[in-house]
Amino acid sequence: MRVSLLGLGPMGGPMAANLVRGLGSLAVWNRTPGRAERVVALGARQAASPADAAADVVLTVLPDLPQVETVLHGPEGLLAGWRRARVPEPVLVVHGTVSPVAMRSFAEGLRREHGVRAVDAPMSGGVPGAERGALSLMVGGDRGDVEALAPVFAPIASTVVHFGPSGSGQLAKACNQVVVAGTIAALCEALCLADRYGLSRADLLAALDGGLAGSTVLDQKRERWLREDFTAGGSARNQLKDLRFAREAATAAGAPSELTALLHDQFHRMVAAGDGELDHSGLLRTIAAGT
Repeated sequence: MRVSLLGLGPMGGPMAANLVRGLGSLAVWNRTPGRAERVVALGARQAASPADAAADVVLTVLPDLPQVETVLHGPEGLLAGWRRARVPEPVLVVHGTVSPVAMRSFAEGLRREHGVRAVDAPMSGGVPGAERGALSLMVGGDRGDVEALAPVFAPIASTVVHFGPSGSGQLAKACNQVVVAGTIAALCEALCLADRYGLSRADLLAALDGGLAGSTVLDQKRERWLREDFTAGGSARNQLKDLRFAREAATAAGAPSELTALLHDQFHRMVAAGDGELDHSGLLRTIAAGT
């Protein structure tokens, strides 16, 4: 089984490194070629274009479906590459967080028009999880396709849950993002309260971590809050996008979404203030400023 990965950003880069180590071979492509240097040094092949990266299984680690569509189409896109290489029923894995409804329609269209089998496998665990090969994958797609992907997922994920047909993995990720955003917002507000009364942030976070309020979010973001270093990481802009998808899904199902709406508004303020590219833990700045 030939495998390739497109998108070597903060998550895709370490995922590619683990895939090279676990599978022994991997083709990679990134719009900015320089980002491939690390994984090429580990043994990956740097593809000249998405078409050159066409393989039996192609993993995309891109922000949303428009970016996936971009690498699919055109004379040097994946579809052209699959046709030239005569790959029968290739599998496209969408690791980015996208609209559950759009994912379902996208997967149906790919299979009907091009014979491509799409699987959605959005991930949770952040950059530390990607680096350790310990991501949690929430998967949607045909069971046979998902089972066949087990050896591909093994080097990058410690938890793989198949929720059902296309789009269901994205719906699970939307639920995940509500919890992540809610935890970040609660911790940021608690830190602001502690600051007003002169409590030590380090002491407060240590106390929270030792009790029921402890969480992976706290573990991963602790140093950012202590140093007020919100560069890179999981961007507020992407968090806002994910919350928008969660709101849309809740509205379509008539599900309660009061907290989701509040979180959406908070991250919208953060992005509107010019902090969209900061790590989502930088919501602390927005809450502290009262903007």
